[in-house]
Order: sequence, then C-alpha cells, then structure tokens
Amino acid sequence: MSASYYTNLQYNLARDLIGVSGIAQSPIVLVTNPAVPVRTVPELIAFAKANPDKLNMASGGNGNITHLAGELFKIMTGTRITHVPYRGGAPATTDVVAGHMHLYFGPTQDTIEQVRSGNLRALAVGTATRLADLPDLPTISEFVPGYEATGWNGIAVPKNTPGDVIERLNREVVAALANPAVKTRFADLAAPVFPLTASAFQKFIADEAEKWAKVIRMANIKAE
Repeated sequence: MSASYYTNLQYNLARDLIGVSGIAQSPIVLVTNPAVPVRTVPELIAFAKANPDKLNMASGGNGNITHLAGELFKIMTGTRITHVPYRGGAPATTDVVAGHMHLYFGPTQDTIEQVRSGNLRALAVGTATRLADLPDLPTISEFVPGYEATGWNGIAVPKNTPGDVIERLNREVVAALANPAVKTRFADLAAPVFPLTASAFQKFIADEAEKWAKVIRMANIKAE
C-alpha cells in the first residue's frame, strides 16, 4: 500500500526487499455499532444507498488496510460512505463502540473481543472463505462477489541477502508457526498463521501491491 500511497518513499518495494515468509493474517471484520439499523451486508448496502454520505466509516489511519478495505467495498457496491481516519485501530474501535462512528472494517485483533461481548455487531469477514473461529459469520464476497481484504504480516530482508540465509530463515519461521502454542495464540486472535515459501510470499507481496494500487487510484487517495 505504501508503495502507491507515498510519493517520496526512501525504498523501492520490488528493488530493495525480498520476502521470507508470511507470519499471520489479520482478517478484516465489517462491524457496526449495534444501534445502526442493519444486520446483514445487503441491508447495509441498501441503507447506505438510501442515505448517501450519512454513514461514517472509521479507519485506523488514512491509506492503511482498514481504510482501503472500506474504499474497496464502496467501489464494488456503488455506495457513498464518509471516511473518518483515526490515529490507530484502538481509538477507531472505541468510537464505533461508543456510537460516534457507525462502522469499521477492522482487523480481528481490534474487533474480536468487542464482537464476542456484544459491543459491536459483526456483519461479515473480508477473507475469501469463512473463518474457522467465526464459522457462522459470512464473507463479504458472499454478497459482493470478488471482494477480499485481509491484513497480514511477514518477514522481509534486504534484496542482497544470500539465498541460503533466506532459505534458513524461511525454514525456521515455518517451523515456529507450526508450534501448537504459537498457532493457539494466533487462533485466540482469529488470526490464522500464514507460512509460505519465500518465492510464494514474494509473489503474494507483488500481487497485493498491484491490487491496492488500483484501489488507491480509483478512490483518489492522497497521502496526508
């Protein structure tokens, strides 16, 4: 995202970095304050179209996944929802819980406990398939075909790192992610582990950069 969002980066994603492995995904959950009169994605789309610019969408900051997931949703559904950036996911979540904001495309780490406690209403997840830890929650793509937005993290190294070092790092990361205690901790956060080969992770990074560059252009998002 940064590769397209910022015009003065001091590094080039493709030239300077090479991926080692993914670590974990941060599935996006579309949540609303319980007072918002919608319970499903189709109801949200209908309500937004009937009330253009009246719904406020919190994000954890301009240009990050919680913002762009919402912009992708708006593009694919033809809805007009007002974006309100916050300085991080915690204050964004807090204001949706308090009713100051209507909805949030938030990662499970920010939202899962609030959903479980009933402080937020979860409508759907942004992953391509349903989450094992939230099996009754539909995907957004069940109503908006082709929609997918998922946060993730991983490890990258400088481009000139020797191949054998990259392979060793990859093996160790993949082994660590297979540790039951590590997998359980990530599962508690509804954040599936995300081990990949170095080549697969590198392709994934390139695909993600291309995907979100299109959203940034279409939504005319500028760095602040």
